[in-house]
Amino acid sequence: MSASRKGRISRLAGAPMAYHVPMSKHAGIPGLEALLPPWEGPAILLVDLDAFFASVEQLDHPGWRGKPVIVGGDADKHGVVSTCSYEARAFGVRSAMPASMAQRLCPDAIWTHGHHDRYRQMSSAIMGILRDETPHVQQVSIDEAFVDVSPTRVNAEHPVLVARRIQARVEELGVTCSIGVGTTKSVAKIASDMDKPRGLTVCYPGGEAAFLGPLPVRDLSGVGPAAEAALTARGVRTLGEMAAADEALLRRVFGKNAAMMRARAAGADESPVEVDDEVKSVSNEMTFARDLTERADIEAALATMGAKVGRRLRRKGLAGRTLSIRIRYDDRTTRSVQRRLAHPTDDELAYTPLLYEMLDEVWRPGIKVRLLGVGMAGFKPEDVVQEALFTDEELDAREGGDEAGRAKRPALKDEARRRGLLAATDALKDKFGEGAVRFGHELRNESNTTGSSTKNPADYK
Repeated sequence: MSASRKGRISRLAGAPMAYHVPMSKHAGIPGLEALLPPWEGPAILLVDLDAFFASVEQLDHPGWRGKPVIVGGDADKHGVVSTCSYEARAFGVRSAMPASMAQRLCPDAIWTHGHHDRYRQMSSAIMGILRDETPHVQQVSIDEAFVDVSPTRVNAEHPVLVARRIQARVEELGVTCSIGVGTTKSVAKIASDMDKPRGLTVCYPGGEAAFLGPLPVRDLSGVGPAAEAALTARGVRTLGEMAAADEALLRRVFGKNAAMMRARAAGADESPVEVDDEVKSVSNEMTFARDLTERADIEAALATMGAKVGRRLRRKGLAGRTLSIRIRYDDRTTRSVQRRLAHPTDDELAYTPLLYEMLDEVWRPGIKVRLLGVGMAGFKPEDVVQEALFTDEELDAREGGDEAGRAKRPALKDEARRRGLLAATDALKDKFGEGAVRFGHELRNESNTTGSSTKNPADYK
């Protein structure tokens, strides 16, 4: 946590309790319920697991506890940091940092490529704890979820007490979480980032303006570097200033989302906690303004959609084993093809070459393509992500060991390097927006879409 953030928390701690109360790191407060102001209206929690992957590694390796641990790729193979423990962060190590730089900053760190099956197992157990408290749970990533604990006539328990119980139950599993409590999702999200690890930060009803007002605009979800620069250039530096900004300015910066972003800045957005239904599939489709006829263009589109599907799978901690392509020709007829994978995966760098191979079953040179779609299905809680979809020997056997067969292998054969690259791009997109990292294949068809790219209702945004 930055010094400025620490100072801001310190100042907020002195604010009236009705506005903002940091409740972090208290082992227990006798009679706490009697000290809490009553809560009226919506109550949303954002539960964020602290340095999750690294914390699980420290749990499973007792000798690593209290020591700097880095989960990521190898420093001598252009790897990157996926995540790291707070002990490593004290040396300046951060997610998405090149592994070579992290090694220089913290030469004595303990490195691991990670164990994603174990992370999924732990995440599933923690989400079970949240659903024990209420069915109104929206998991937004493998280590983060919104929870609606608004008091009702049937259950009038104070939201702060629910949050403390969740923290205690999670800690019994061997990891910790930080929780933000507020009347909206955006307030809860900002509060959850205020005090880590094991933080509990509360913004009471009616205190949203005082809580959000002094914070920099960049603290708000949806404000990326470009929007921040545009706002600050016009003198809008804080969320309070953004909430009061000229409507025309916000429209120039955020377009059709201007009203939503103003409401978020004021702590008045009404976005509900969307209860997760059972996921059947995750897919992405693209309709083209001009029919595709060249294989290079079709493969570029498949790679783009495959990457979007992979990112959504990772954000939900899912892995699938049924990969599919949907194609619509210029005569509006549609065909589909699917493959059952040997192992479940969320790694588009591994399965995209298989998409190219599957294309041969539904397309021949000269055929015009109007729409393409990529999907993944076949999810089970016990599924795990393996080292690779196919071994080199399996690929040689499938393709006869020829040059064409070898070309269909993943561009990065090394699992650790692939996971590191995916972690880095995910972290950059989470921080700066989906357009922060773009590959050449994404640009190839950028100007040839109808603007009606679709995704199934179970997709993750």
